[in-house]
Amino acid sequence: MRTLISTHFMSLDGVVEAPGGEPGHRSSGWTFADLPFVEDAYEIKGREQEEATAMLLGRLSYEAFAPIWPSMTAEFPRYNAMPKYVVSTTLGDDDLVENWGETTILRSIADVAALKETEGGPISIHGSATLVRDLTDAGLVDRFHLLVFPLLLGAGKRLFSESDKPKQMLRLTESQGYPNGIQKLVYDVVR
Repeated sequence: MRTLISTHFMSLDGVVEAPGGEPGHRSSGWTFADLPFVEDAYEIKGREQEEATAMLLGRLSYEAFAPIWPSMTAEFPRYNAMPKYVVSTTLGDDDLVENWGETTILRSIADVAALKETEGGPISIHGSATLVRDLTDAGLVDRFHLLVFPLLLGAGKRLFSESDKPKQMLRLTESQGYPNGIQKLVYDVVR
């Protein structure tokens, strides 16, 4: 079974929306706006790219990343080369960009569960807050890579749903604090 890893920049109050400057959020670009850059805090991002064998995205994240990431050959060489899966009920093959490698549209959470059963290495989920909430509620996410920023955003999409579900234990497997206040937290889901 493949490991499904959710990776996010997150505010202390759980907001994951618009960390890189996406339009429409009042605090867009909050990850780089007010904190000194500490390169070591982002080491996990390079490691994720080396360990992942596929990328999973929701429709909105795909539509945000697909026009930009293929041209970022220095920053994302492995992500650009690996297979991508997009969960969407509305996208068609004609909506996919042609310069971002092999991309498969999945139509449901059940399709993601079937993908996890295939041979291969870890699958990394980027952005896709709504998809991650649904996958977490369905018990399909195996690990969380979180860079938690020392700020409160108040409004915005949150990583975890408020649905009434049984308690889910997590095991902290890695953590580190950085001088700019960012905390790296890696949790495995306890099954």
